[in-house]
Amino acid sequence: AYAFAWLEFPGRDWLFLIVVALLVVPIQMALIPIFSLYNDLGLFDTIIGLILFHTAFGLPFAIFLLRNFFIGIPRDLLEAARIDGASELRIFFRLILPLGLPAIASLAIFQFLWVWNDLLVALTFARDTQPITVAIFSQLRQFSANLEIIAPAAFVSLAIPLVVFFAFQRYFVEGLLAGSVK
Repeated sequence: AYAFAWLEFPGRDWLFLIVVALLVVPIQMALIPIFSLYNDLGLFDTIIGLILFHTAFGLPFAIFLLRNFFIGIPRDLLEAARIDGASELRIFFRLILPLGLPAIASLAIFQFLWVWNDLLVALTFARDTQPITVAIFSQLRQFSANLEIIAPAAFVSLAIPLVVFFAFQRYFVEGLLAGSVK
């Protein structure tokens, strides 16, 4: 995202257009080809396979969101760092990342909630290890009349996203208020 926002390289705009175009590819369209690829590579029913899948489908959104945030950082700030002798890596780690914490926290919350609530991919690619949403879904089929069993499980599954949100809340609110007062 930083490279798309501030570095000049040939084909940058076309490459960013391709990344943005990947946002409109529905997950359902890629399930069968990725399923057969995972079977061939031995990644089916592994945590690595789930991580790769969610990373591949979350990366275009992450690049889009962070690039738009990084463009809002004043160019004068980057030029002052370059004049002081900072390399691009130093600018990124010492300037861009600390300034980008609100956007990164927002992205972390969005991505975590997307992965946590993703029932389709978990049902397709994880047979032995079930995320809690899949376990609750299977319990719902088994104990549909006994909601006193399902309700506490649903509450527990809600507790973890709340903990993640409250952990990143300060940065999230900071990011929302960043452009409100100039």
